[in-house]
This record gives sequence, C-alpha cells and structure tokens, in this order.
Amino acid sequence: MKVSAFNAYCATLPATTKVVQWGGSHVWKVGGKVFALASPWGEARPDNSFKIGFKCSDLAFQILTEQPGIRPSPYLGRYKWVQLQENDALSEEDTKAYIEAAHALISQKLTRALRRELGLLD
Repeated sequence: MKVSAFNAYCATLPATTKVVQWGGSHVWKVGGKVFALASPWGEARPDNSFKIGFKCSDLAFQILTEQPGIRPSPYLGRYKWVQLQENDALSEEDTKAYIEAAHALISQKLTRALRRELGLLD
C-alpha cells in the first residue's frame, strides 16, 4: 500500500487526526492515541518509500511477524506493533483490515467519556 492510499484510508475511519512528526512520519491518531503510521526511509522519499506500521492484537502480532516482509516495529514492537517492510507484504485489503482493527484496539482503550465525545460509542 502506498502512503497516499494509507492516508486516504485512515482518513475514512471515525474520529481520526493526522500529524506529521518524528522525521516526516504520517502519524494517525484516535483520541490523541496513535493507531497507525507511515515512516519514510531512504534518501529519496517517493510515495512508495514509506513503511507502514500499526498496533495489533497479540495473536495477529505473532502471525504477522512470522510472515516475510513484516517485522516488529522499531521502538514499538514490545507493544505489539508491526512494520511492513515492503508495499506488498500484505494485500491492500488485508492492510486496511489490520489498520481498522488497530483503530478499534486503540479506541477501546480510551475513556468512555472520550469515546462518547468522539462519537465512538454505539
């Protein structure tokens, strides 16, 4: 998944905000908490030179990190974050599903009052 498609998809999820920080990383948050990011690497930074990372469940972390082209995310791996080393490490459909799951995982950790304020409660 290219960074433009990543940003477009993350923008469709409820109550999200994007900031560019940490050396040009596109950081997506819900309720002020990070759920996914795309980090640039290499000297040139075209659309396809970003590595996508996201929070995942314990089981998903174990499964994903056994796949080629996916590894524990630098600095965040101990918190069950993975990083896609290649644009095609996962299909775009699977990447979107994992990003949506990451959004849900982080949303569930927000206080009930904040989830209500953000319109995340049913």
